[in-house]
Amino acid sequence: MSKGVLLVNLGSPDSPSVPSVRRYLREFLMDGCVLDVNWLARFCIVHFAILPARPRQSAHAYQSIWTKEGSPLVVISRKVHAGLERRVRAPVALAMRYQNPSIPAVIDKLRARGVTDMLLIPLFPQYAMSSYETAVERVKVVAAERAPEMRVVVQPPFYADGDYLTALVASAEPYLKKDFDLLLFSFHGLPERHLRKSDPTGSHCLAVKDCCNVPSQAHQFCYRHQCFATVDAFVKRAGLPADKYAVSFQSRLGRDPWLKPYTDFELERFAKAGVKKLLVICPSFVCDCLETLEEIGIRGRESFLKAGGAGFDLVPCLNEHPLWLAALEKMIARFMAGEKSEKRN
Repeated sequence: MSKGVLLVNLGSPDSPSVPSVRRYLREFLMDGCVLDVNWLARFCIVHFAILPARPRQSAHAYQSIWTKEGSPLVVISRKVHAGLERRVRAPVALAMRYQNPSIPAVIDKLRARGVTDMLLIPLFPQYAMSSYETAVERVKVVAAERAPEMRVVVQPPFYADGDYLTALVASAEPYLKKDFDLLLFSFHGLPERHLRKSDPTGSHCLAVKDCCNVPSQAHQFCYRHQCFATVDAFVKRAGLPADKYAVSFQSRLGRDPWLKPYTDFELERFAKAGVKKLLVICPSFVCDCLETLEEIGIRGRESFLKAGGAGFDLVPCLNEHPLWLAALEKMIARFMAGEKSEKRN
């Protein structure tokens, strides 16, 4: 039995051109885990309501953050992959859930290298059907089709992993030493219906008062609970008082209710309420990307300053932080040593 590792991140267009962005958005939004309506309704929404105008708008946003090496998310993910390859004595591969490097192509390469026992690490700290679960399911389907002899072992969401939390706090420490009024934890948003669909009890998430703090088996699949748990652990480790931080959710799409409060509304509210120096950290992302660099770092900053804020700092994602690479290395070491992870065959 030969062991290997597959890292999976969300993905990015191959270029910031309108056609490339359109291809990416089509693949992303036609995923039933992302836009969770029946196929015909999803097709109509994507092709007739979103794709006519959205690719041009998104292409402009991507162009504002694109580097000479390419998409920040892909470039950073490749550097993390290269760093792990230097640390780990096993084949390590990187794929994107959408676009390239594609999951089928990468699994073919791992199979060609003789891998029969694969650790899948979805690069999403918290569980969500539109990120973590879709990556897991796609890898399972592709592996069953192209490498049926390959056993897939899945790393569970690592939002409560001590090494991940240590890395997260350490990455923010230089910014926490600055003079600031408030630290805003901005997580990627989700439609509220996603939480209800992921709730195995069918009666806890957004149904029970203070549901995220009432113990339940639903928390294993509850993105909102896991976001709050990440924040709680972070502020305890960093020693932040309750009046020094807040939580919000960004990147909503469509008219259905999403997790609240909304980051864009909060940025304006904080500025008008007298917050002058704001720090923002985005713990649902491990690599800087469109949602951190453009949505928060450019548009969010402009919104806050225009509303009366005086200073705005965006804490970079974990990216290539050595403690984050060490945390990933430990996950892999446990797998190599034979310790149990969550198996989803």
